[in-house]
This record gives sequence, C-alpha cells and structure tokens, in this order.
Amino acid sequence: MSEEILINVTPMECRVALVENGIVQELYVERTARRGMVGNIYKGRVVRVLPGMQAAFIDIGHERTGFIHVNDLVWPKVEGARERTPAISELLHEGQSVVVQVMKDVMGTKGARLTTDLSIPSRYLVYMPQGEHIGVSQRIEDEAERERLKTLIRALQQESPETSAGGFIVRTVAEGVSEHELRRDMQFLVKLWRWVQDRCKTAGTPSLIYEELPLHLRTIRDLVSLNVQKVLIDSRETYVKVDEFVREFVPGVRERIDHYPGERPLFELYNIEDDLQKALQRKVLLKSGGYLIIDQTEAMTTVDVNTGSYVGTRTLEDTVFKTNLEATHAIARQLRLRNLGGIIILDFIDMEETEHKQQVLRSLEKMLARDHAKTKITQVSELGLVEMTRKRTRESLEHLLCETCSECDGRGTVKTAETVCFEIFREILREARAYDAAHGYRVVANQKIIDRLLGEESGAVADLETFIRKPIKFSVEALYRQEQYDIVLL
Repeated sequence: MSEEILINVTPMECRVALVENGIVQELYVERTARRGMVGNIYKGRVVRVLPGMQAAFIDIGHERTGFIHVNDLVWPKVEGARERTPAISELLHEGQSVVVQVMKDVMGTKGARLTTDLSIPSRYLVYMPQGEHIGVSQRIEDEAERERLKTLIRALQQESPETSAGGFIVRTVAEGVSEHELRRDMQFLVKLWRWVQDRCKTAGTPSLIYEELPLHLRTIRDLVSLNVQKVLIDSRETYVKVDEFVREFVPGVRERIDHYPGERPLFELYNIEDDLQKALQRKVLLKSGGYLIIDQTEAMTTVDVNTGSYVGTRTLEDTVFKTNLEATHAIARQLRLRNLGGIIILDFIDMEETEHKQQVLRSLEKMLARDHAKTKITQVSELGLVEMTRKRTRESLEHLLCETCSECDGRGTVKTAETVCFEIFREILREARAYDAAHGYRVVANQKIIDRLLGEESGAVADLETFIRKPIKFSVEALYRQEQYDIVLL
C-alpha cells in the first residue's frame, strides 16, 4: 500500500493529510491558538471530590476543570491483600496536589479526561513509569517478531537500574527495528521521565509539566511507517524543524521527508480541500448510486445506508448486498476522515441471507483494520444494525471546524413561516387578554414572516384585528432570525 503524508502549515494552523493510494484517508487539524491537550502532563489541584460518582474535578490551569474517575487513578497495592478498588475519598481530598495526564481533550461541555497512570511515547516505545507490563502492539501479528521484541525489551531493561523500573509498550513502527534503536529510545524516555520528575518537585500548582509535541512532529513520530513513501511539507521553516527532529530521533526516515516549494497550494494539488469540504457534509455518495447519511449527536453517531439510485441487475437481495458491501469501504474511510469516535450505530439495509450479513461484517472488519484508532464491532442485529465503538481522544473534524447553527440551534431544521405566524397570532391573543393596549400592537419580525403576514395570512390578520378590536402594525427587523419575533404594545 502506497502512503503519502502532506503537511500544510500557516501561522494560524497546521493541517496534516494521510493519503493512501491517492485517496485521503485521515485529516488532522491543529489551531495555533487552541492546541490539543492530549498527552500533556500537569501538576493540578483537586477542587471537588464526588464520592457518589467515584470521581473528582481537578484544576489544571485551564478555564474548565479536568475530570478523573477512580479507575484512572494509580494507588499503592498492598502485597498479599485482597485487591479492591478504594473509594475516591480514600485517595483524593480537596486542595491536594496531584500529577495528572490528559487522556481526552475538552469535548463540547465536558472537561478534559485525566489519569494518574502516566505514559510518555517515543518513536518505537511508550514508557509507563508506574507500570510493570511489557506489551507489543496488536498490529504486529507475526508471533516470532512479537516474541523477539518482548525478549529484547526485557534484556534492555536489565542493563541499568533506571530502565528496569516501569513498563513498556512496543509500538507498531518498531516491527523489525534493531536492538540499537530500541536501546536509544528507552534511554531517551528514562531521561525524559527524570526531567518530568524534577519539574514536578519545583513547579507550582496548577502548572504544565510536560507538553506533547506539536502536530507536525507528532505526525513524524506516530504516522511515518514503512508504508509511507514520502512526506511533503509546504513550510520551509517547519521543514527545517522537522529535519532537526528527524536527525536526532528517527534518522532512518530522513530521506523520505522533503520540502514542497511549489506555487500551487499543496492541499489543492492533491484535491485535499475538496475532500475536506465533503467531510463536513451529511450525505456521502457511493459510486454505485447509493449513499450514506451521517449524523453526529452528543450521545452517538449514526450512519444510515441507502440504495439511492442503484437498482442492481438481478434481485433486490443482490442489490442490497452490493450496496452494503460498498458502504463498508465508505464507512471505514469516513470514520477516519472525520475522526468520529465513541458509540457509532451503522444502519445497513436489511439483508435476508445470513451469509450476506457475515460477508458485510467481514468486509467492515477488514477495512477497519487499517484504522489507527482502536475499534470494536458487534454482529449484525435482526434490524440490520451494527453497534461499534471507536476510541476518541480528540474532537471530530466537524466539531473542530464548525459551530452550532445560529438559525436552528443545532436542530437541523427551523419552524416554517406558517408556524411562526400562527405563534404570533396566539401571542397577540394572550397579550390582548392580559393587557389593554390603547393603540394596538406592532409585530417586529424577519422579512419572510412579515411578507407572509401581509400576504397569505392577511385575511387571518384582519379577522384577528376585528376580534381584539385593535389595529396590528408590522415592522421588518433584518437581523432577526426566522423564528424570532417581538410583540410591542402601542
């Protein structure tokens, strides 16, 4: 599989596109003024303990407090004692200083999700200072290679007292790397952890102890694998910084990283801008004529599969099966492209044959195997639904680039002009019963509403004036939304 990474940098933001076989699969955006917090380590202060929820709120120096659950706390284990989860009040109290790491960014109304089980990633390893486990990425499937890496890490840990403490997870990109490269990574992580510990001792509360790398450097560290043939960066300054980082930490990928000096914008050259706009739309067209409808809510994301204009060539079952099969490719790509996470409900078109359901499920699993985020899916239900989860650490593309519609307040619809006119009539009747308006009433509303009141509803307005025995006047307010109006007593 041929992969390319495109990095577009401006003073305001950094955008990264992962392109597979000429098609963009993942998009990452980081605004300079609103960098994400995932991976950052803070020295925070407990501001509130919630025994009923087994959780606490922690001030980490941001506008919104972070949230930590008892399951995300590390506590001393008593040898020989029966293991139990202690109450949150046994571990934390108000005013206490605590070192925490951000697991999930601020999302909507929710504060950052925190943990005291700290971890620091490098190119090939993730170091867990308070752990003891040695793990290998599940994406490394060769059993002999998994065993080689585990044996190598255990041996390297024994080389010094500093590396023997803590646990390590071997990352996917470590497949096939040499002992020298793993040793270098391990020594770097231990040295970095010593620096973090020293900062924790001297820093005030709350304060930032360790900040995760910016997006362009995280991309080099996390996404540049053997499949990536080239990395193009359109900023000379950023290219120089990346080159320095690569020389120090991943010299093996340096020859694949290049500066793009072209006059035509890099994202425009690869049609990324068009894909970015499409990724914000609700409807996704399939090549066969079918389509997906993707809706994000606070609780979950739903994906509805429809045959659309595709009528197939044989039977209805065959048409449905082929549409669902094609949809699995599109769904897997859209989840990555839009960075959708949490609970996701896939509403496939109902299939009669069990074998067809299994084939669709296998196809979905195969396509999701390419995803960098962890996913879990269920069987196809009797209603044709598939429930799945996708690990979410950062905001989706839509939530990052868009805001709630001021017209509909996020509902996706607005009341019709007819409905608003009838509401105005009812409001005038209420006002007439409650108050004695000597000179009648004035309706202040949007142009479309006033046009309807003076047009299709003029007869109803005349009947209302006769009934309340008062005149009704009208004024247009250009800044009012369609649902917004005022009734003024004259």
